[in-house]
Amino acid sequence: MSSPRVRFAPAPTGFLHVGSARTALFNWLFARHHGGEMVLRVEDTDAALKTQEYVDAIIEPLQWLGLDWDSGPHFQSERRDLHSDAIEQLVADGSAYYCDLTRAEIEERCAEAGLPAGYHGWSRERNVKDGPGVVVRFRCPDDGATVVDDIVRGRVSFPNESLEDFVIRRGDGSPTFHLANAVDDHDMGITHVVRGEDLLNTTPRVQLIWQALGFGTLPHYAHLPLLVSAKRQKLSKRRDDVALDNYRRRGYLPEAMVNYLALLGWGPPDEVEIRPLEEIVALFDLDAVKPAPAFFDPARLDHMNSVYIKALSTDQFAERAEPFLTGADAPWPPEQYDRGIVRALAGEIQQRIAHLDEAAGWIDWILCPDVSYDEKAWHKSIVKGRAAAEVLEAVVSQLADDDFSSAERLEAIIMGVGDELTASIGQRVRSQPPVRVALTGTAAGLPLWEPMRLLGKDQTLSRLRKAMSRL
Repeated sequence: MSSPRVRFAPAPTGFLHVGSARTALFNWLFARHHGGEMVLRVEDTDAALKTQEYVDAIIEPLQWLGLDWDSGPHFQSERRDLHSDAIEQLVADGSAYYCDLTRAEIEERCAEAGLPAGYHGWSRERNVKDGPGVVVRFRCPDDGATVVDDIVRGRVSFPNESLEDFVIRRGDGSPTFHLANAVDDHDMGITHVVRGEDLLNTTPRVQLIWQALGFGTLPHYAHLPLLVSAKRQKLSKRRDDVALDNYRRRGYLPEAMVNYLALLGWGPPDEVEIRPLEEIVALFDLDAVKPAPAFFDPARLDHMNSVYIKALSTDQFAERAEPFLTGADAPWPPEQYDRGIVRALAGEIQQRIAHLDEAAGWIDWILCPDVSYDEKAWHKSIVKGRAAAEVLEAVVSQLADDDFSSAERLEAIIMGVGDELTASIGQRVRSQPPVRVALTGTAAGLPLWEPMRLLGKDQTLSRLRKAMSRL
């Protein structure tokens, strides 16, 4: 295969959908695998959507994923003159014509003629002149079929009689999606169009325009399978969490997201799913993409992200987690943050989280100046805990002389208190649960001893005494 030239061409919608991100990735993988180029084109035929906010909502998520492009971003709204020239050419050679019928007038004509709803070529022979509100329609063939040879879906045939004469220029003079796509793909030398399955039914229209303009060899098409939810419904921004930026904000790693998106419709021949991007590039090709809908599974994404988090070094984890531990949502005052604590506990935290915004919940009791008690845990471990008051009193007494330099020694002291009280009263006394609740406010968390050392002697004794006085 000669070097392909593909294009990722999203519409500016204010956010990048995970489905669009998957499309961008497959374009990028295909181009990089074959040593080709990727073009970034923003399909803003509605020029009002060409604002920096809308453009950033496309570019920033792509940059976060690490996907680069070789040309662009290009904007369809800046190519209006070229689109207008193509429309004039189509009108001049009879491939398109003017139409001034409103939707209501079209429906009225259908009713009078006893025809199904839709446009039935009413203006083909009316010799409508151009003017305000007048649209331009493409004259579709009356018989035969338009065939799309699709890399993913095979040969798909569309009877021309099912294609009504569609609009290629709106009443305000702006080109429609189909016309702009044909002109821009030709002018930019696009050899492969890789996009979602939901756009397959638009392809015959683009091909008909392409051929009428005399553009020659058509691009190769590959329509990717739809992404569906657990209910096997197409992902919807109304029902599902589909904005890629939401995942970035919750602390999903871009390398994990790229790895996961690559598996939505494609799989490596050796079935090893978690692997470096360079290996995915080497293995990827469009002919291995499956046409069946792909299940976007948040639980599977969480698992993959957790694997990537576990693989980070201590320093990498501390660096990647820091934005989630120092921002406005952090549960402690900014001056309380201590990166050394995060580094010291990184290994334990990494084993327990699926995304980085969960890290704070494991260390908030260390960095927050005050502890708040979970009443259920307080009641179970301290109010109802056997000899809990004696445990706290003995722990305070024995820790008063310790310098808190050894987590192992802290463990020995506290567990020793439990052993001594067990021997004294003849019933098993668990010393760790009341100490944990007194220090952390909860009954579960990281292994206690190293965090306790990091909390420090003063805070530890203060919290233990606070719990004693609360009793």
